Formats: sequence, C-alpha cells, structure tokens
Amino acid sequence: MNQEKKGWKDILSSLQSFFTNKKTVKSARITYNVVWNLILLFIIVMVIGAGFAGGAAAGYFASLVKDEPIRSYEQMKKDIYNYEETSELYFDKDVYLGKLRTDLYREEVKLEDVSQYLIDAVVATEDEYFYEHDGVVPKAILRAVFQEVTNSSLQSGGSTLTQQLIKNQILTNEVSFERKAKEILLALRLERFFDKEEILEAYLNVSTFGRNAAGNNIAGVQAAAEGIFGVDVKDLTLPQAAFIAGLPQSPFGYTPYSSDNGKIKENLEPGLTRMKTVLSRMYTGGAITQAEYNEAIEYDITKDFITESEDGHTIEEYPWLTFEIEKRAVDVLSYILAEKDGYEKDDIDSDENLKAEYRALADRDLRQNGYNVHTTINKDIYDKMQDVTANFQLYGYDKTEVIVNPETGEKEEIKEPVELGAILIENKTGKIISFVGGRNFKREQINHATAAKRANGSTMKPLLVYAPAMELGKLQPGSVLPDVEAYLNGPGSPWPSNYDKRYSGLTSARYALTRSYNVPAVIAYKNIVNQRPTTFLEKMGFTSLEKDDHTNLSAALGSIAGVTVEENVNAYGTFANGGQFVDAYMIDKITDKDGNVVYQHEVKPVDVFSPQTAYLTIDMMRDVINRGTATSLHNRLKFSSDWAGKTGTGHNYYDSWFVATNPNVSFGVWNGYDTQKSLDLNYKGVSYGARNIYLWADLMNAAYDVDPKLVDPAERFEMPGGIVRRSYCGASGLLPSQACSDAGLVQTDYFNAKYVPTKVDDTLSSSKFVRIGDKQYFALDSTPAEFVENGGATLDPSYMESILGHKISNPSQLVPNRGAWAKTLVSNSRMSENGRTPAKLGISNDGKTIKWNAHPDKDVIGYRVYNDGKKVGTLKAGSKLTFKAGNGNFHVTAVDIAGQESPPSNVIKIGEEKPEEPKEPKETTESKKTETPEKPEKEKPTDKENDNE
Repeated sequence: MNQEKKGWKDILSSLQSFFTNKKTVKSARITYNVVWNLILLFIIVMVIGAGFAGGAAAGYFASLVKDEPIRSYEQMKKDIYNYEETSELYFDKDVYLGKLRTDLYREEVKLEDVSQYLIDAVVATEDEYFYEHDGVVPKAILRAVFQEVTNSSLQSGGSTLTQQLIKNQILTNEVSFERKAKEILLALRLERFFDKEEILEAYLNVSTFGRNAAGNNIAGVQAAAEGIFGVDVKDLTLPQAAFIAGLPQSPFGYTPYSSDNGKIKENLEPGLTRMKTVLSRMYTGGAITQAEYNEAIEYDITKDFITESEDGHTIEEYPWLTFEIEKRAVDVLSYILAEKDGYEKDDIDSDENLKAEYRALADRDLRQNGYNVHTTINKDIYDKMQDVTANFQLYGYDKTEVIVNPETGEKEEIKEPVELGAILIENKTGKIISFVGGRNFKREQINHATAAKRANGSTMKPLLVYAPAMELGKLQPGSVLPDVEAYLNGPGSPWPSNYDKRYSGLTSARYALTRSYNVPAVIAYKNIVNQRPTTFLEKMGFTSLEKDDHTNLSAALGSIAGVTVEENVNAYGTFANGGQFVDAYMIDKITDKDGNVVYQHEVKPVDVFSPQTAYLTIDMMRDVINRGTATSLHNRLKFSSDWAGKTGTGHNYYDSWFVATNPNVSFGVWNGYDTQKSLDLNYKGVSYGARNIYLWADLMNAAYDVDPKLVDPAERFEMPGGIVRRSYCGASGLLPSQACSDAGLVQTDYFNAKYVPTKVDDTLSSSKFVRIGDKQYFALDSTPAEFVENGGATLDPSYMESILGHKISNPSQLVPNRGAWAKTLVSNSRMSENGRTPAKLGISNDGKTIKWNAHPDKDVIGYRVYNDGKKVGTLKAGSKLTFKAGNGNFHVTAVDIAGQESPPSNVIKIGEEKPEEPKEPKETTESKKTETPEKPEKEKPTDKENDNE
C-alpha cells in the first residue's frame, strides 16, 4: 500500500518537474499560441465565408426581385380582391335566368358565411402553420429549394396559403426562381397589410375547384359547394368540406365531373382518396375528433354529388338571349367606363378604335365584378314563342346551298331552311318583351331579330314615304297618285312595277298603301326625296343607312343596305306613340354585388312626326289589315285589337315581312333564307305572305295566352285634334267639281287640317260615251242615241303627268277598272271611225234564239234586231250576241260609231207565218188630196239588253 502511494508521488513529481521546467513551459506556450491562432483563423474564415455566402444569396435574391414594384396597401388590396365573380342574369320582374357565359364560374362569399369544417380542412391540408407564420415558412422553402436543386423525385412544396394567393392573384404559375422570390417578397408584405382572416377569405374565393355538374369550370368555395353538392357553403357537412378542400391540389384530376356536360366520371377513386387524406390531416392536426373522423371516413360522399346544375342552363336553353344580354350589357358598361374617363357617347361612337378599347374593358369588368343584369324579357312569353317557332309547319322547303368547308377547303352542299326573326316591343317604354332569334342556334348563331340586316320591302312605305310626305305637307290619305306605266329611272324599261305586274290607275294614297302598290309609293317618294326624308329614319333608330340610300328612289320599296327586325319594328312604335320614337332596350338595370345600381335605363322620347301625321298613318295601316294585303290575319288571330300594320316583300321574294302595332305593343316577323333565295310562292297551299302572317298570329296568340292585357289593350288609337274629314275628287285629290260629282267620283277621307285641298278639280269634264265590254269611247255627234250613255266624264291626264314627272304613254291606264270609274274616259278614249259602211252580218238560230258573231270592224258599237222590218231589239258591242225571238222573219244589222248601218243580214224565219191582213181599198186620187197625210211613227230607241232569260 505504501509502495503504491510512493509510485503516485513519483509520477506527480515528475509531471510537476516537466510542467515547471522552463524549457517545457516555453514549448507549451508556443504550441498554445499556434493552436489558438489556428482556431481564430478558422472562425474568421467561417464567419467570412458565411457572410460571403449570405451576401451572395442576398444579392441573388435582390437581383431576382429588382423589377418588382413596391406595392402600397391599396394596390395590394385591389390585386388580392380583384378576382372574377360571375355576373348573374335576370328576366323581367327579377325572374332568375342564370349566370353569364364565362369560362370560369365564381361567386364571392364572406369568411363568416363559410362552414368551419371547410376552413379547418383547407388549413390542415394546405398550410398547417397558417396562423403561426408571417407569410412564409423558411424550413419549407429550404426543403423545396433543396429538392429542386437535387432534382429529387419527392417534391413536398413550400408555399403557404399566403404565397398561393399571391401566385393566383398577382403573379403567374411560371416555375422559376425569380417568380418564387417575388412570391416570397409579396407574401411577407401581404402579411404586414392584412390579417389572417382577410387572407384566408381571399384564398377561399380565388382557388379553382374543377368542374360543376354542368361541366363548367368553377372557382371559389361557394361555387364549388353549389356546383358539386347543391348546397350553400355554410351548410357543408364534414365529408363534403373535406372533399372540396382536397380539390385545389389537382382540380381536374379530383373533380367528380367530366367536361361532357357535367357527367359523373366512371373513376372517382382519386378524389375519394384525396378526401380521406384531408380527413386524416384534420384528425392529426386536432381539428376533428376520432369519432368524427371515423364517421366521415365511412360516409359515401358519392351520393351527395348532384347530377345537374342550373348554372349551365343559361347557354344551353337560352343561347340567343344570353349572348344578346351579354352584348348589350357590355355596350352599356363601355359607355359608363368611357364617361368616367371624360369621354362623351359621341366620342365613342365616332372612333372605332376607342369603341373597341372600351368594349374590351367593359367585357372584362362584366366578367370580373359579379354584376346582376336585369332585363325586360318576359320569361313566359319568351318560352312560349320558342315553342311556337319549333312547332310551326308552314315555313317552306329547305333549299340547297353550296359552301366551302373551312377545314377541308372542299365545296359541300347543305340544306338551308327558311329562317325567321321576330320581336315584341312595348311602345311607350321601348321594352323588348320577347324575341325569336332563329330556328336552331346550333345551325346558325346569328340573331335574326337583332343583328341580321335585310331589305324591309314594303314595310318601308309608311316609314319613308307616306308619313314623311304627310309631315312635309306633300300628301294626305286622300291625295291621288297615278298607278301607271312609269319610267322613273329614265327612258327604257318601265320602273317601278307592282308585285302583280298590273296597274290600277288613279288611286288614293290610302288605297295604294292598302293594296301595297309600288308605283304610287315611288312617285310620292320622288316628289319629296330632295327634302331628305331619310332623316326621319335616322331619328327612328335606323343605323345602317349608306350614302346611296339617301337618294335612291328604290329605298321607297325597302331596297336599302339593310335593317334589323328590331329597328323596323321599333320604328312602327313611333306611330303608336303619337309621333315620338322611343328606342328599344333590353337591359333595364345593372347592379353590383352589393346591390348598388350601376346603370338604370331612362326612356328618352324623340320627336319625329306630328300627332296628326302619326294618327293618319295608323288609320291608313288599319285598312291594310281590314281590307288589304293582311286580311288573312283575321282568321288566325284569336283576339281582336286595334291593329295597324304593313306587309312587305323583298326583291325576288327574298324576304317576307309583317309588322303591326296597337296602342300597347309593336310586333314584327321576318322570313327568309340566310343566303338570298326566293321563298316558295306557295307551300302546302298557302302563299308566302299568308304563311308569314300565320306565324305572326301564332306567336302573338302565344303572348296573348300569357299576358292578354299587355298585347290586347281595351283602348283604341285616339284621334288628336287638328284632323278633319273632307270630300275630294277621286280623279285628282282636289275639291270636287260638278263634273266630278256628276261622274260619281267624290270620295271622303281624313286630312290634317293644315293641308286640306283648296283648289277645285279641273281635270274632269262631262261627256257622252259608248261602251264596248269594259271599255269606253267618246260618242260622236252622229252616234245613234240608243248606244250612247250620259253622265260620263273626260279626264285630262296633264295633272297626273305633272305628278308623275313625264308624259303618260297610255292615258287609259289612269282609269281604274272599278266602281264609278266605268264612265270615265281619257283623251285617247276615241274610237277610230273607218269611214265605210259595215258589211252584212250572217246570223243563225237555235230554236227561237238568234245568234251571230261579233262584226270584224273595230268601229262597230252595236247591233239592231228587226222582225218583219220593224226594230225589236238593240244590243251593244261586247255583250252576248244572242236574241230570244218570237215568231216572224228576223234579220240583224251592225251599227258603227258614226251611225252607219250595215245591210240586213240573212233572214231567219221562226214559227208560223202571220195570216195576211185584208187589203184596204185603194184610195182615190180625190181622197188623197182631201186627207192630211199621216206622219210615220218615230222609232223609240231602247237601251234594254236582252239577256235571254
């Protein structure tokens, strides 16, 4: 034991000697200094290296974000909350129509209205440290960077909800370090400006969630809840919330719906597996209990998937309407945006580039800001009219059209059907109540009611001819116009011509409109064209007039660049409104998502015609329906109203129109082919014009079934003051003369009191005449009295020639073939007398009826029938040449206009001969001297015509 102690002492003594030895101490000191310096050097190198690396990293980061502007709170707020929210459309009276056509359906929702299940599910799945970090999680970023640099197959991601919001709303989906650096910078800045609830609310509204049950792309949790489960987002169950929360990672991979009209996919496993992952994360994160987790895992979520969504009906069921609302809403908003920038409406309309710019801005505004667009369209009337359109059986035959296939470049033959456009407008307000855009949107997308421009045929006559002429004091309903062969395009071929290729002679403006005669209309227009009547059209909303339309006489017949059904029908409402034009509209009101009114339509009437002109035009158009070209309406329309309207036919029967108005509404229908082809004149036994009127009536009957008070008002058009009823001469439109009265040509009509005729007619003079069939000729002084008719009138054509503008080559065309006109003659109504005695006739008999043929001489005016030398009958040329005779010996002679009589015809003996009368004794010479000779009895002429009764 002592030895061990002694050993330890020796060791310690040796060590002490070693450490206290000067040489050893000196060596140790040197070693210590070297080691310490090395350690210091290593530390310095490490610090400098770390600083250099950090500086390099910081410099690199700075270089990545150098172009990113410093955003203010207001800028970031605008960017973050500037997500597209789908606008909603409404029929009249706030009846929901659907959502605006868009590539992405979205609805905004406040965080307080979101199911807590969904909030917890999103946070647990997408950002478990959301409430703890300041916008980024460094550990997650470093992990993501390492995985990117090493090209790791495992990519865990490093984006927080804040970063995802930045990526969706401010940046792009580009995969690059630059975009990631900007994302980090902006996420940190966003967290400084906004609290967690604001960030989460924005995220829930911008994230995409695949498709809804209509097959449409959706974004935002409200659209997802409605489009997938058919419930409001606040009412989501735990399984439903978990399913939705899992969608943003792969929206179209996990969505239960295909793009094929929203059909449910055959393989739903990816989405169901993702839902279970979300539930697991909610459970491990403490958001739900074990019991809730177990119940949700076992739940069959597939039974909650809805099979259809009303969001998808807008385009499919109402394609023409949806596109039309969208177009008009963009128009409205473009003017509002331009006005905010200091522009006037005229500035926009006159500059196509500026107009296009603001329409683009308005289109984006409409799709982003969740407006509520309220329209004037009556849903029930609109639906009924589409049904009538689909079921009408009298359009006409489909016709072949050759087209070039845009894909192959080859020519192909297609069958083109008769199309239609129709529109119903409320007169006083201009509301478009309903319309028909066409027969099949999938075949032809153009809206034939509001966009297709066609020649409007004779429906132009009241708008451009008769009403303007009355307003200018150049015409009244009783004004007389010549419907004769005219050369208004200069010498050569006659133009214009009437639809039936015939002429009606002198006609009142009223009758010319009633029968839709072309020649009188163009003559009336020719006499006012220098006063530019097209300005009336412009006041009534015609927008497509070209330079030549203002001067071409054919415009009177509707041959213009084109007019839409809406423009044409809208103009007719001017007459119903007492001469004021009220522009038609469809967008009644637009409100923002908070209910604030952004736009409210205002009715702004435009004075076009005086009330007197408007009423007189209405009264003339009543006759079109009551006794003119639209009389077939009466047997088809189920109700009776005070309608006034006009038919119209385009060149070569390319277009068929009927437009009518009553005190409440105006309605018009157009028929035709998209590429110009003639309509079938008859189809299933019905003429082209009648077919269009039948369709008009069927559509109007449908509207009547829905709202009879709207389309069948009890009141009639009320005559304003300043209108008087006056008589006029039907030969000139001037005041009646005695000759006019004697000829039975006095007529009456309404006049604007300012423009009643003041001059007495001087175009007629009394005359005697002979008649051959339906033709009249002046009688000569020598014409036998039994063939002469009194009470005739001679018409001087010079007055009508002054109205026509050139000599009338055939004045007899002036005389209508109707009524009292049968006794009217013109200067060329003279029969040429050939100067010779008519040749002998040949007669025959059939029993007791004598017959003969018309004499070949053209100046023969009648025939005399004799029995045993005594005249027993007179027949006028042109009548039936038979005479029912008694017994006796008969012959016939022909008489010409100069009074010359032909030799007797052959004698026809009928019946037994008369017994010979006893002969009187011969008179003595003395008796002859003493008795006064008896004068022969004068023959009494007769006008009686034997009709062989």
